[in-house]
Parts: sequence; C-alpha cells; structure tokens
Amino acid sequence: MSSARLSGVGVSSGRASGPVVRVAEPLGEPPATPAPADPAAESARIRPAADVVAQRLLARAETVEGDAKAVLETTAAMASDPSLLAQAEKLVTDESLPAARAVHQAAGGFITMLQAAGGYMAERARDVQDVRDRLVAELLGLAAPGVPDLDGPSVLVARDLAPADTAGLDPTKVLALVTEEGGPTSHTAILARSLGIPAVVAVRGVLAFTGTALAVDGDTGDVRESDGTVRSAGNTGKPTWNGIGILRDGHRVKVLGNVGSPADAAAAAAAGAEGVGLFRTEFCFLSATEEPTVEEQRKAYAVVLTPFAGKPVVVRTLDAGADKPLAFLAPEPEPNPALGVRGVRVAFDKPEIIDRQLEAIALAAKDSGADVSVMAPMVATAAEAAWFVKRARAAGIPRAGVMIEIPAAAMTAREIAAVVDFVSLGTNDLAQYLFAADRQVGAVAALNDPWQPALLRLIKLVGEVGVETGTPVGVCGEAAADPLLACVLTGMGVTSLSMNHTALAGVGAKLAATSLDVCQLAARGALAAADPASAKIAARAPH
Repeated sequence: MSSARLSGVGVSSGRASGPVVRVAEPLGEPPATPAPADPAAESARIRPAADVVAQRLLARAETVEGDAKAVLETTAAMASDPSLLAQAEKLVTDESLPAARAVHQAAGGFITMLQAAGGYMAERARDVQDVRDRLVAELLGLAAPGVPDLDGPSVLVARDLAPADTAGLDPTKVLALVTEEGGPTSHTAILARSLGIPAVVAVRGVLAFTGTALAVDGDTGDVRESDGTVRSAGNTGKPTWNGIGILRDGHRVKVLGNVGSPADAAAAAAAGAEGVGLFRTEFCFLSATEEPTVEEQRKAYAVVLTPFAGKPVVVRTLDAGADKPLAFLAPEPEPNPALGVRGVRVAFDKPEIIDRQLEAIALAAKDSGADVSVMAPMVATAAEAAWFVKRARAAGIPRAGVMIEIPAAAMTAREIAAVVDFVSLGTNDLAQYLFAADRQVGAVAALNDPWQPALLRLIKLVGEVGVETGTPVGVCGEAAADPLLACVLTGMGVTSLSMNHTALAGVGAKLAATSLDVCQLAARGALAAADPASAKIAARAPH
C-alpha cells in the first residue's frame, strides 16, 4: 500500500490519524515432535501454565471497570476451563504430544464446535483462539501475543483483535483500530463503540502496509497513509442516558438488551436496559448430550429473567440445526446447513422439543415476574408463523411473535403481521441471506454492512406494515447498536431497538437528542443512497 486509500467497514464513529503500532500475530501451530521423554511430567506443566495465564488476565481485570473487566474475567475463566485442560493433558499422556501442541489441538475441537454453531456462538470462537495462543506462548516460554505497551497515541493495526486485547485498551492512547479481518458484528466492533474509539474492520491489504502512519475514518471506512501528525475527532466521552427510550418530542422507542446468559442479563440490567428484546436460549443446550428437562430449562431461564422482573423480555426459542449442531437433535448432514433445517424448522419434525421449551419458559416467567413474550427464529411464511403462535398460546404464553431474518418473511410481512403479536428484525442474518454473504467471512464483510441500502429498503417494507397495522416492529440485530442507524430505523417505523449492553447508553442518548421528523428525514436520505457511505452521509445531514 502506498498513499492510495484502502477501505473496509466503518464500525465505530470518529476520525483519527497517527503513528501505526502493529499487534503481534499469534504463534503458528506448535510442532507435534519431539515426543516428551516423560509424558506425565509434560502433562503436569499444563495446569500451572493455565494458572499463570488466568492470573495475568485477572490482574489486568483489576485495573479496569465495567465491560472491560467482565471480558477479561471471562477470558481468565476460559483459560482455566477444566474440560479444555483435561483434554490437553490426555493428548500428552495418550499420544505423547508436547504440551503446547496438545493445548493447541484440544482448543481446536472447541473452536470448530463454536464456529459450526454459527452466529453469536461463532463469534465466541475468537475468545478460545486467544486463550489457546496465550497458553501456547506460556508453555513455550515466549511473549504472549496481543497489543504491546504503547508509548504514546497510536493507531492499532491487526489481523483481528481478541476480546481480552480490546478490553484492555486505553482510549487515551489508542487513536483508532484497523483490522484486516472481522465484521460489523465482531467483538472488536462492539467494544470499540463502547470505548468511543474509531474503528474500521475487514480492511483487506492493510497488513501489507509498510508506512508508519495512518488516517482512519470510522464513519466511511476509509483508511489512508498520513503524515504521522496525531489528530483525533473520536467520540467525546461517555454518553449519559436516563434509561428511558424517548425522543425529545415524546415519541417512544424502547431501548432493550440482547442477552444469552445470566452474566449478559446482569450486565444489561446494570446498564439500564428497559427490558430484553432478544434472549438467546441456546446457552442452556450447547453442552447437553441429552435434551435438558423442563425443570432444568425452567431454572436456567429464571436466572436470566429475574433481573427484569416487571419488565418486558422477548425469549427466542431454540435456534439450532445442522448449522448449529446439538447432540440430542442428531441433525442429518446437509450440503448447505445455513439453508437447511435450522431454527423453527427443527420443530416441525420434533414439535415435542419446542412444546417442552415453551412450557419451561411459561414456568420461568411465573418464577421471575418478568413480562415474557416468545418469538421463533427462521420463520419464512405466514403459515409457519401461525403454527408457532398456536403452540405458544397452548403453552399459556399470551404474546408471541417471529423473527424476520429471511427475505421472504420481510416480503410477506403483511400476512405475517395478521397472525402474530409482533415481529423482530434479525438484521445480521437478514443481511447474510439478502446478499448471499456469510457473516463470518471477512472477504464479504462489506456486503453485511447494516447501512447497505438494499437492506434498509427491506427493513422499510416491514416498518411500513408495522405502522399501518399497529404491529410492533423491533430490531435485535447489530444494526440497532449504531446510534445514527438507530435514528434511521426509528424513522422507518421501528418501535424497539435491542442491542449488546455496551451500546445502550449511546443509542439512548442519541434518541433523546433527536425527534421523529428528523429521524424520518434521515431515513428518507439513507434509503435513497446508492451505497453504505452515502447512506451514512445522508442520514447525518438532518442531525
């Protein structure tokens, strides 16, 4: 790269320029030879190394607060995961592998499982890769991969950033983040927004950059060589929000959390979420070799629901299938799992599974006092929607809706609205199916940019139906976490926005500073744009 510009997907607003600091690449695959002379002694090295890595991460966690602290503590717990360590020890003793190779190989199994799960769970595979690389470095006596100590304000360039790296960043020293991989829903994107650091991901070719300084525009996604002068026009400190999703003209838009575990629920409640727009129930099933009983599910759900007693919570029923394999479902292999039997389609063949889950959700709702609704994933037609609503009503759950994440469902939103109580747009999957672009593949990340006009026009179709029929329309994909895009969505008729807890204050504060007519103008401009960058510029104009 010379002085020519590169481009990627802008995922955190702001502009900055300054000297480049490269994040160390993770170590390669450790060799499988030589075999240890004493396998028992070699195996015994693994747990002490894991303890060192975990303690190092916990020590860093003590120096930060909030989201960063939670991420570092979670990563430390992963480094001490008993099943990972036991599997690595077994590889040393049974197959005479060196400890570093055994850890790498054991972690590989976990990573493959998470990547196969797709979506939210696939994004967690990056956490395990980070832990693996830290353990391997410790066992080999090498420096841990990741962000080096920064002497001054710098633009960080990396292949990708591990959650623990991003969590420990100092916003006073990190001017901007640029990664060659990653996408709009990656952990780097989410945490960069919460820290107020401009960020651009999926910048193909940036690792080949040989210069010493870069200018980064987190709005347009532009990255170009600069003269090295330190400049920063990032976010101006942490936004303040009173916890009520309301525009300055009194128009109400609920600002809700996305949760997938008890820790997520506690964090969303602490961040002021008005409720939950997406409760992913997969955490209850992931490690199960047999279907959890109704009572086991009931207890697991109640822990997540309890922080939201008296508040609305939308529970998504099990989203699994050949693309997200769960042992007890025994899915048949499929040539293209993302287009096969997944989401609610699994329940058509095994309705007893969804009936037991709905029973458990209804019981957990009573236990917790939360105002619970349910919604089905991967619904394609009004007939499927009606099938699900009937089963939810039979389970005693009065409010049922569906996710709109298949383009066909968006195109038939009017028919679907006639049989449900609400709809929720899963923009991550909706974009993936609309553009035929896997959301985990960096090379096509730009197509999954939530500012793509084609995606916005599809959302507008659903929003119009919602306004005309009085059907509530939520957005629970990553699009809801962008404050400016949240305004555009509101202008299209969206009535609730659900997001990672780190984005709540930014979105809530932005909505409070605008009005519905301004949101509608911003939406009109974005819808008429030819590309994502133009859509952002047009949306910003009325504000």
